[in-house]
Amino acid sequence: RRDVLVLTPWLAPIVWEGTFSRDILDAQYLQKNLITGVVTFAVEKYWFFIEGFMSSANKYFLAGHPVNFYLFTDCPEKISHLQMAPENHLFVIPVQDDPRWQDISRSRMDILSSYIQSQFQHEVDYLYSMDINVQLLAHIGVEIIDALVATISSWQVTPQQDNKASETHPESQSAIPEGQGDFHYTASFYGGSVAEVYKLTRACSAGLVQDRENGIEGPWHHESHLNRYLLQHKPTRLLSPEYYWDTEL
Repeated sequence: RRDVLVLTPWLAPIVWEGTFSRDILDAQYLQKNLITGVVTFAVEKYWFFIEGFMSSANKYFLAGHPVNFYLFTDCPEKISHLQMAPENHLFVIPVQDDPRWQDISRSRMDILSSYIQSQFQHEVDYLYSMDINVQLLAHIGVEIIDALVATISSWQVTPQQDNKASETHPESQSAIPEGQGDFHYTASFYGGSVAEVYKLTRACSAGLVQDRENGIEGPWHHESHLNRYLLQHKPTRLLSPEYYWDTEL
């Protein structure tokens, strides 16, 4: 494709429809006998989205390959029976809600890093975090598999010299110096190898804790810390905004 940017300045591929052969990648992936995990959170009113997300992800996410879905929720009793593909497995993990949605957002990174260390690293090779309030409309395949994967925000599809969505508080652990931003990445869809996702979530969790101790609460919460981490640790693969498109656009 010549109509879009397909390579970053640090030579990581940007995956768009039409830039890969899924058949070739599927064959390579099958030979490696890998298992991929998907983590999502359904806390408070977001339990409403569980059935729509799970039914579409079960159909379209790495179809034909084994996937472990890890659903964190504070209301496991509201989950109806979900029919999963034979190669997929759903694990419901109870989690406490927080009185403020900002605290829920903040605690995700800590929860993920803890479960990666205690459980996920023994069960999956790659791990992706996705928001629950979406539905997959087309196949998302093994073209997303790489060591450290980020998705370009659909609101900011060009490299950012002055990232308006980054943290502006100079003392925040997520602050990005002016003129040093790359792309803006959404926290709604990111992942990679278990080892790399562990390092990312652990670093973001530590930054969030330090900001909270210093009385700093940025408007973008864990997404700001995700972007700061990915500025310092460049993603090895980027997913185009096609992978997480905002219907308002």
